[in-house]
Amino acid sequence: METAIDAREANFDGLVGPTHNYGGLSYGNMASSSNSARPSNPKQAAQQGLQKMKSLHDMGMIQGVLAPQSRPDLYTLRRLGFTGNDSQVIEQAAKKDPAILASCYSASSMWTANAATVSPSSDSSDGRLHFTPANLVNRFHRSIEHQTTGRILQATFANPEHFAHHQALPSSDHFGDEGAANHTRFCQEYGKAGVEFFVYGQHAFNGQAPKPAKYPARQSLEASQAVARLHGLKNEQVVFAQQNPEVIDAGVFHNDVIAVGNGNVSFYHQLAFLNTQQVNHNLQQAMSNMGNGEMHFIEVPANQVSVQDAVKSYLFNSQLLSLPHLNDGKMGIVVPQECRENANVSAYLDQLIASDSAIDEVLVFDLKQSMSNGGGPACLRLRVVLNEAEQDAVNPACIMNSILFPRLMEWTEKHYRDLLSEADLADPQLLTESHSALDELTQILRLGSVYDFQR
Repeated sequence: METAIDAREANFDGLVGPTHNYGGLSYGNMASSSNSARPSNPKQAAQQGLQKMKSLHDMGMIQGVLAPQSRPDLYTLRRLGFTGNDSQVIEQAAKKDPAILASCYSASSMWTANAATVSPSSDSSDGRLHFTPANLVNRFHRSIEHQTTGRILQATFANPEHFAHHQALPSSDHFGDEGAANHTRFCQEYGKAGVEFFVYGQHAFNGQAPKPAKYPARQSLEASQAVARLHGLKNEQVVFAQQNPEVIDAGVFHNDVIAVGNGNVSFYHQLAFLNTQQVNHNLQQAMSNMGNGEMHFIEVPANQVSVQDAVKSYLFNSQLLSLPHLNDGKMGIVVPQECRENANVSAYLDQLIASDSAIDEVLVFDLKQSMSNGGGPACLRLRVVLNEAEQDAVNPACIMNSILFPRLMEWTEKHYRDLLSEADLADPQLLTESHSALDELTQILRLGSVYDFQR
């Protein structure tokens, strides 16, 4: 019988950058669109995220920090024909095409669930932990992220003996890849080979297959299959499932807005998948194939929580965690405070905790700045299963602890603004402030020269 290697799941949260703003750039993301051009509070946004990281660290979780992107993206602006020194590039873009400037100022890299797809070493054929940065090709403002994302991941997980880093998939809608937001791993024990669950929105090469009518499907089956191949996954440990096109058209732009999983628990909305019964059968079959035992399916009925309630509250954009203080396989669920402000969702959570389900505790966090821009707790983190050797190989400066937390809080106090308006994006001084902040951050996190302006 296969012996599980001792391993734990870590959460690496994206640190909100100093130019955090509400660009309203993401068509199909209701929160992003509805808050377009409202003033933001970058300092509050970063500190809300840091408070969540520190709280999970204090509960005994391994909690890491991933650096933000440098914004505005001057490299892209120059590729688009804006010339001169840095200030002149910004001034030209602001005058000639402010929409392009806003896109190059996007704050969306904070949502590291979209940074990459991650497969642990216990799943891969070469026994290494694999990362594939998401190409995010469906949105221009996100499609410019993956090169820097790749450098940040390589600086955080640098040891090639333990970590394998792939290039993003080709930048085409046929291989549209949105990373871990459409990927979940199920297992009995983290260190044992598990089941990798890829959710897609469309068949890129089959025009007759079902797909949404109003909003685009950002993840293709073909992209998911390519990532599984790159990571050396066995056919019997992979399940592909199509997201319900109707919920995509209702504003569910990623699977992690309508479903979440951890361990052997799948927590999902009744309307999440195109064929739920078949999806669950396939997951259970794969778990059995890999010797992982029984799945636990928790289906949230549409008559208790509507899709609209799920999107507004981000009930499923939560973190389902095996917290050290919970026993007998019980889990905690990290939700935004919006879940308690929605009467239907709050009532459902109370009912869930009162029942004899695997979810035993609700942890509520104030993430208003992130939520207003379209991302909840699950969007903010990249899940990485690490065995003991891999834990030792991770860049230690990127791991949250009682020293790093106050240092980063002090860093945000020093470098971040309390208020940022749309008009501020045209101010070259904001660029200077951002570069100064990120230059210092790379020293704190010991990342080296990961940004274009440092090269």
